[in-house]
Amino acid sequence: MRHIMVLNAKGGSGKTTIAINLASYLSSQGYRVGIADFDPQGSSLAWLAERSPARPAIAGITGFEKGYRPPRNLDFLIMDAPAAVHGKDLTALMRKAETIIVPVLPSPIDMRAASDFISELKKNSRVAKKQAKIALVANRTREITRIYGELESFLKKQRIPVLTHLRDSQNYIRAAEKGLGIYELAPSATRVDREQWQPIVKWVKSKRSQP
Repeated sequence: MRHIMVLNAKGGSGKTTIAINLASYLSSQGYRVGIADFDPQGSSLAWLAERSPARPAIAGITGFEKGYRPPRNLDFLIMDAPAAVHGKDLTALMRKAETIIVPVLPSPIDMRAASDFISELKKNSRVAKKQAKIALVANRTREITRIYGELESFLKKQRIPVLTHLRDSQNYIRAAEKGLGIYELAPSATRVDREQWQPIVKWVKSKRSQP
């Protein structure tokens, strides 16, 4: 089973959006997928509750409860991490995953917070020993803004793979309301979003995302 965690200590960075869209994509490709919600707010589980039984099944796991046990027959377990996690709590979370995706928003506050958090991740023993692979995703971006260029510069300085830039799109909101991912909406309406997601999908399926 592959364990993929979407992680950022800064709240509101889009962890749940990336987690549910990755889970819905993989399930639509025939993989057995589970989503473990480690945030007591339960946003991923709330999304799953809206999902139609007619759609490819995704197992829901309450990760914030002690003794959680995902089904053993899964191909992928996507983990939606909580915000404000550091120190021992962060170390404990990182033991659960081989692949970590860190979303970063285009704002000065978010970039400063991400800089400190990425430094903390790099010092983690699993990362240092290459037992876990990390990649960044620029989230909710708008190319025509000045902050977009500042975000580009910031990401390059991190010396961590930057997979893609996801645009600020209402498609994510419309999909989430129905328990869907953007790959489950009409292709004609989500062409740009699907193209932007391809580098994430390719990386997750490749050996580059695995220890």
